[in-house]
Amino acid sequence: MTSLYLPGIFVILSGSFISLLFPDKMKGAVTSLCIGAGAASISVFAFNVLMSGEPATFILNLSEPIGAVRITVDMLSAFFTLFIAIMSFTSSLYSIGYMKEYRDKGKTFAAHFFFLPVMVSSMLLVVAVQNVLAFLIIWEIMSLSSFFLLVFNNEKEETFKAGINYLVAMHVGVIFLISGFTILSINSGSQDFNSFKAVFTEHNELTNILFIIFFAGFGTKAGFVPFHTWLPRAHPAAPSHISGLMSGVMIKTGIYGILRIITLIPEPTFFMAYFILLISLFTGIFGIANALAQKNLKKILAYSSIENIGIIGIGIGAGLLGLAYNIESLTILGFSGALFHVVNHSIFKSLLFFAAGGVYKATHILNIEKMGGLIKSMKFSAVFFLFGALAISGLPPFNGFIGEFFIYWSMIQGIQGGTVPLIVAMIVSLAGLAFIGAMSLICFTNLFSIVFLGNPRSTFHSPVTEVTAAMKGAMIFQCVLIAAIGLAPVYAFKIILAAVGIFHGADPLTEPVFIFNTLGSLTTGILIFTVTSAGFILLRFLLLRNKNVSQFKTWDCGYQRGNSRMQYSSSSFTSPFLKLVKPLINVKEKIREPEGLFPGYASYKSSTEDIFEAWIINPAIKVIEKFLNLFRWIQNGNTQHYILYGLIFLILTTIWIMAASK
Repeated sequence: MTSLYLPGIFVILSGSFISLLFPDKMKGAVTSLCIGAGAASISVFAFNVLMSGEPATFILNLSEPIGAVRITVDMLSAFFTLFIAIMSFTSSLYSIGYMKEYRDKGKTFAAHFFFLPVMVSSMLLVVAVQNVLAFLIIWEIMSLSSFFLLVFNNEKEETFKAGINYLVAMHVGVIFLISGFTILSINSGSQDFNSFKAVFTEHNELTNILFIIFFAGFGTKAGFVPFHTWLPRAHPAAPSHISGLMSGVMIKTGIYGILRIITLIPEPTFFMAYFILLISLFTGIFGIANALAQKNLKKILAYSSIENIGIIGIGIGAGLLGLAYNIESLTILGFSGALFHVVNHSIFKSLLFFAAGGVYKATHILNIEKMGGLIKSMKFSAVFFLFGALAISGLPPFNGFIGEFFIYWSMIQGIQGGTVPLIVAMIVSLAGLAFIGAMSLICFTNLFSIVFLGNPRSTFHSPVTEVTAAMKGAMIFQCVLIAAIGLAPVYAFKIILAAVGIFHGADPLTEPVFIFNTLGSLTTGILIFTVTSAGFILLRFLLLRNKNVSQFKTWDCGYQRGNSRMQYSSSSFTSPFLKLVKPLINVKEKIREPEGLFPGYASYKSSTEDIFEAWIINPAIKVIEKFLNLFRWIQNGNTQHYILYGLIFLILTTIWIMAASK
């Protein structure tokens, strides 16, 4: 089975070069074929590692300064490898149909399909490479390739600005990673990850500091608050399959990085556990509050990703508390919930971005206040968007329910067997997660209703049409995964349990009986609920199949001539709920009130600005700009001055070398 891994990476990467040999109309299919073939090979390999409990190691002997590079696919790496491979294939399949419109308009995309396999390959390698320098190089390749994919529509100024913002954020994050790895490498005398365990053991005083440094670096990629500001800019700008790949998959490499550092720390501290739990709670609440306030369809999904990263972090925090307090059930349930949600979010968020991409292709707008009634002409996309919305809201029998169920369960275990600080932390987390779930349900009820139901709020320039076959295929595949995990969580848990064992040192093949018994009962309940619901739907269909029920509206109070201006808007629907989280949202309003007995015009417009951008990042940028402007005289366009600068640099360098030699 080990022969399937590196050849699989090679097949995926070969898609970059093979696609260059084909005309534009075939590039998408060729790239998807290569990614699919490589992903299938890698998936079989990763699944075998998880089921056998035996890690696989490859050694690549490279020249200095990198040296020997150890590629180890252990339980944690195999888990991330499996879902990265599968989700990457669905994104490449979706791209075949999504990019067709750009080809018809004469836009070339050779670079796009060149960088897509590069990004996929780098994500797969970054969760397996165990050498610092090689890891950082691959991490940078991942960031650069995703940047080029993001700025595909670079003729738009906002897209290019979003790309630059993303690139700057990624390099700020990598500064933290370089700092942390440098400290570890100096103290261990090696670049291999395994050598860092001794550093954490011998230098306990460095543990909390290094964890914060690495959390800042990996948290920037993951989208934890306050390192999140690139997400709401990048996702609306990128093509929808890239948004799905970045939001559903790439940001999880940041989660992987945090989890990998945890595995290197022999004894996680209480500070680490409470730190990540607190920041994750704030991230979840902040993310869903801002998602509720947005009007841009893909920006809503971007802030929702921040919310879900917070939920994953809550699970990680619960698992760390289990390790710190030596409560095995809390450890298993917390980390299991986190990893469940890693997978579940990648599936339903990709589906939501795919459906949103279909809406954008049909309407060429992202402002949901200008949509409405799309279910009449886009029934397929509407149904599958609803499928994803129910999953992300954490409702049974969809997969999102399972991950949150595990996290809730872990908190109950913490309350039952912990000390007073742990009990308080678990109660607060329980309330916070419940609040996040309620707000998420409100958010996606609003989103689906405003976009797909009611009457159209705009007149579109061209007829609204359904998505292509390739795009439908990708969405169907995602829905199958959502249903499979939601209806049969026991089998998914067996895969996740193998990865969870790496945190508490248990045999990956040992099964906690109490969890499987509960999951068995839960599965039975979910199946009964699903069959009963399906029965009622079928009964309604049979009773109404020969009756005309669309002639009159229900509860219309006599009004049969309503128009789009009489409908709820997104602002009016969400306004009461936003008052609950007003301190987290910077809302700007422009109101023109009606005047006189017979007012002729009135208007209300609102927009939001991220409080971290408005209060921290933008002021910091202005300070930096003022400082750099002090040196604008250096760049004066005079060639003679530039030659003089070079001469001064050479003189100073020579003096420094001579002084050092003495």
